[in-house]
Amino acid sequence: MKLAFMGTPDFSVSTLDALHAAGHEILCVYTQPPRPAGRGKKDRPSPVQARAEALGLEVRHPVSLRSEAEQARFAALGAEIAVVVAYGLILPQAILDAPARGCLNIHASLLPRWRGAAPIQRAIMAGDAETGVCIMQMEAELDTGPVLLRRATPIGPEETAGELHDRLARLGAEAIVRALETLNTLTAEPQPEEGVTYAAKIEKPEARVDWTRPAPEVSAMIRGLSPFPGAWCEHAGQRLKLLRARVAEAEGPAGVALNDALTIGCGSESAPGSVQITEVQRAGKAPQSAETFLRGHPVRAGHRL
Repeated sequence: MKLAFMGTPDFSVSTLDALHAAGHEILCVYTQPPRPAGRGKKDRPSPVQARAEALGLEVRHPVSLRSEAEQARFAALGAEIAVVVAYGLILPQAILDAPARGCLNIHASLLPRWRGAAPIQRAIMAGDAETGVCIMQMEAELDTGPVLLRRATPIGPEETAGELHDRLARLGAEAIVRALETLNTLTAEPQPEEGVTYAAKIEKPEARVDWTRPAPEVSAMIRGLSPFPGAWCEHAGQRLKLLRARVAEAEGPAGVALNDALTIGCGSESAPGSVQITEVQRAGKAPQSAETFLRGHPVRAGHRL
């Protein structure tokens, strides 16, 4: 098929590669404009732009799609379908209507659960047993369109958002290729009105660990915010990111180390519990296992984080 592709972050690259490998004619790739990044704050192209250019594809990165001129330029592509994956710009109705068969979006949740900006993180943080991807026909409202194809997958008990992100990127790429192959046989099913939840953008203040929460919630929060922005606490007067954790069997006061192996008390006096931290990151340093961290920065039993 003749496609327009619209995406920006790493999550979108797997789909771009899969569509290209499947032999679809990608007329143009739309992505967010280059942004300042790194120590020098030089403009850096998005992962999608870098990959599209490596594949020899035309790339456009308008700041907005609201102007009539930009909308006419998009319509002039003559695309049969636009595939949209974490693009990052609102698509006006004129853009949605331009491709002959509409715009298909890959969303990283089992809609209508976790509509919105951070479905992967929120699914883990909420303790969901499974998640998945949906191939959805796009509408003007946020993630409300009918679903053509679903693919579910369990969330591992110690899986981080980063690991789940990579799995769902591959699953979404496989699903969109399958959806395009069987498009004439698929039925678009409206999303049910019950079970709608919204995956709000992760805000920095919520990344600080609240040790008074039950241990399963603390563990899920740490994994759901790993690797970015990273759940954190204070240790020795500095911020310490916590990247991996598991629920432990020990019980003790909230925020207090219960042994010398980073098992930290959680919960309340009436419902105590604990988590064991297994990977951390100091400011300006690379992630390291808890065992390696403790060799140089011991956290003794009784220490409060």
